Amino acid sequence: MSQMRELSTISDPLADALGALRIDGMFYCPSELTSPWGVDLPDMDDWLWFHVITSGSCTVRDASGETHDLCAGDVVLVPHGGGHVAYDDPNAAAPTVFDLPHEYFSDQYAVLRHGGGGDLTTLICGVVRFGHPAARNLLELLPELIIIRSTVNNEQWAWFPAVLELLDSETRVPKPGGEAIVTRLCDIIVMQAIRSWIQNESNGRTGWIGALRDPEIGRALALVHRDPARKWTVDTLASEVAMSRSGFSARFTELVGESPKHYVTRWRMQVAEAQLQDAGRSILEIAHSLGYSSEAAFSRAFKRVMGMPPSQARTMN
Repeated sequence: MSQMRELSTISDPLADALGALRIDGMFYCPSELTSPWGVDLPDMDDWLWFHVITSGSCTVRDASGETHDLCAGDVVLVPHGGGHVAYDDPNAAAPTVFDLPHEYFSDQYAVLRHGGGGDLTTLICGVVRFGHPAARNLLELLPELIIIRSTVNNEQWAWFPAVLELLDSETRVPKPGGEAIVTRLCDIIVMQAIRSWIQNESNGRTGWIGALRDPEIGRALALVHRDPARKWTVDTLASEVAMSRSGFSARFTELVGESPKHYVTRWRMQVAEAQLQDAGRSILEIAHSLGYSSEAAFSRAFKRVMGMPPSQARTMN
């Protein structure tokens, strides 16, 4: 009976994972760009670039050299932070965005004005990161570029024209509290674009995402995600989802791409990596929170999976 109650609380493991899409913002930049203009957006490994075109039009050339024409209302994500160039004239110089002068309102928010004085294009650009391991697992499966067109016509984006109008208003004339409104709206747009891709693209139905959609394996993954410190074994996980040990192990490995044991360990280390960003928590505390009886045992597991000791991972955050 207790097993059934626990399973009933996990009605949608994919939704559970999508709930981890909480952004650790780095930099948001409303941009006023006048023709001719070009801007180079450099490679930002482990970060996600986004662009929301609020007026005008432009072209984005991705890392492979492919070009994508964009207009007002289009949203572009570069999930793996790959370098790319945005411009309205292919012959315009494209200096690196961080080398251009900005009007800073805070460390994380600045306005960019750049170009030759002609027709105006306005964008809100930014680079953000997701700290939660579930979110990072999702991002690894995304393509190099996601474009949500202004012509999209479905219930998922029925709210977007009103948000776009609000963003345009908040960035054209600075108002008290404008930074908070713009950054929060951009975070929502980014998360919605990711969710739309996962729900609508065929590639979003395979691999780890496909495993989350599987009735039994998805529940097993959700159980591990919610309680990584529990001493999970193939037997306990199979029992929790009412499958035989052999059948569960085979299906889990087929869908997820690794054995249940390896997945549990890797998930714990991903959680640990995120927790190491909190300087107030000792490594021993983190080890205990993930079910390890000693710092030494935890450190060995962390180094085996992550390729470095936890003390080094902490200094890199």
